[in-house]
Parts: sequence; C-alpha cells; structure tokens
Amino acid sequence: MSALLEVSDVRVRFRTMGPLAALTRRVHDPYIDAVCNVSFQLAPGETVGLVGESGSGKSTLARAIAGLVPVHSGSIRFAEQELSGLGQRSFSRVRRELALMFQDPTGSLSPRMKVRSLITEPYRIHGMRDRNFRQEAKRLLEMVGLSADFGDRYPHQLSGGQARRVGLARALALDPQLIIADEPTAGLDVSVQGEVLNLLARIQAETGVAILIITHNLNVVRHITDRMAIMYLGRFVEIGDTDEIFERPRHPYTEALLSASPEPDPDAQHHRVEIHGEVPSLMNRPTGCEFHNRCPYIGERCKNEAPAFSQATSGHFYTCHHPLNTST
Repeated sequence: MSALLEVSDVRVRFRTMGPLAALTRRVHDPYIDAVCNVSFQLAPGETVGLVGESGSGKSTLARAIAGLVPVHSGSIRFAEQELSGLGQRSFSRVRRELALMFQDPTGSLSPRMKVRSLITEPYRIHGMRDRNFRQEAKRLLEMVGLSADFGDRYPHQLSGGQARRVGLARALALDPQLIIADEPTAGLDVSVQGEVLNLLARIQAETGVAILIITHNLNVVRHITDRMAIMYLGRFVEIGDTDEIFERPRHPYTEALLSASPEPDPDAQHHRVEIHGEVPSLMNRPTGCEFHNRCPYIGERCKNEAPAFSQATSGHFYTCHHPLNTST
C-alpha cells in the first residue's frame, strides 16, 4: 500500500532577530531549527502519534504538514502531491482532503456562530453551496454522537467533550483522507477522554480516514495509535510500532517518558526512570547527542558524536549510542 503522507528530511526554521539586529550583533545565522530533518510515512487508514515534551517540535511539524508554517527544506507529499512551497490558492484545494482538530476546540469556534453554521462552514469556504446545510449538519452531528438539536447551540453552551465532537464533525465535513488532531483529549476528564478516543476509532473504522495525533499523553497513544514517533528538540529519537516501543523502548528519553506515564494497573510494579535538568534551548543545542546532558546512561561518545539512526526491528528505528533492551 502506497503512503498517503510522506515527510522526507523536513526542516522548519524560525528567525530569532531582524536583519538589522543580526547585522549589528554580527550574527550570521539568526535562526533556530524547530524541526530538524524529520522523515516518516503515514498510510491510508493508519494512526500515528507524535509524542514529546512541550517545545519538542511536534506541533510545529503538524503545522508544517498543514501548510500553516513554511518548510525551509525537505519534502512533504500528500496524496502524491508535493506540498512544500505550494501557494495558498493551491493549498486550499488540498485542505479538502486534510482536516485539522485544534487543541482548544471552544477557542477555535466562532462564539457568534451556531454549531450548525460552524460545522457546515467548510462547504461555504470551498464554494460547495449546492449542499443542504441543515441535512448535512444533522448527518455530521449524528456521526459524532450528538443529536440534531445541538445545531442550535452556541460554542459557550457546549461542554468540553461536546466541543471536541463538534470540532471533529467540522473536520469530517469534506470527507478528508487525513485528520491532524492536536491534543484531542487535553483538558478533558478521563472518562470523557475515553469517549473521544473511542469515537475517533469508530470514525476511522467507518470512513478509513488516516489520523495524525499530536500529544504528550502516552495513554492516548497506546489506546489508539498503530505507530508512534518520539521527538526531542525537533528531531525524531525513536519511531516504530506502538506496542513494540511500549514493550521494548530503545532510547533513554522514550524509556523516561513511558516510565512517567501513570500505570492503569495499581498492582503492577512500576519503575520510574528519572531525567534531570531542563530541556536545552534551541538556540544553544548540546553537542553530540542532544539528550546527553539529561541522560542517565551517558558515555563519553555521547558528548561529542551525534548518533545516527539504527534499526531495532522492521520499521523500528532509534538514535542512541547505548540503546536499551537489546538482549534477545
């Protein structure tokens, strides 16, 4: 099966100061790399999770895929079309097939519009005025488990879980091939989180839509994703099958993230791996392995030599000089 989304060596840079300030201070490269040479693929109907601490670059990568921030170098291909450097007019056609679920569902909805207008707005934006908006709103609300009378409500009249469902209904309006979901369960009670994740899984089973989830919640990742990619300072440090990474993580950063995740079984023994220190500044990246100043397994090689990608099993890759769980 060919990939729906192909990200190859993508780099996203942001300017840290204006041209005059850079000239005055003799700064020759006044940029930071928020995403560094990232590559992965997403197949039709697959769910992939991007995981990492705040500032790891996962949301920036998602925004680059959606065309909301420019790509400095590399390639993003979606449905066999190159997106890097695509003009906004051309990208508007792509957005029929690529939908977004925002982290703040209520804040992303206009408070002056009723739910019915909000979830059918994509039709108006794309000039699809031949649709029966009332019928379409009813269909979309039913898809996400809400009754038709929710169409008459305003965003402030929705609970957090209901707002998530409305955001998903809006994302589904144009029958996309891919949904990018940014922290789809943030701020929700645990029971409501489960409802939202089960809803996403059901929608995917019914429509075949692919899902890219951006989250720091590893319980979300384990519940719904097929594969996961762990980001640190804008780079992937491990990527592979979700179950395999949970069972046998190879990178110390992955191990630390997994050990910090709450264990659902209260009787299970839980060994927590501590990582110390703050995430380094993107303006002052560590030499060698960029995780070495926080790693509990640091060696001399780690301080000076950046590790290349190594393969653990088919489709499971990591960057570490001293990988974990290598014994058979």
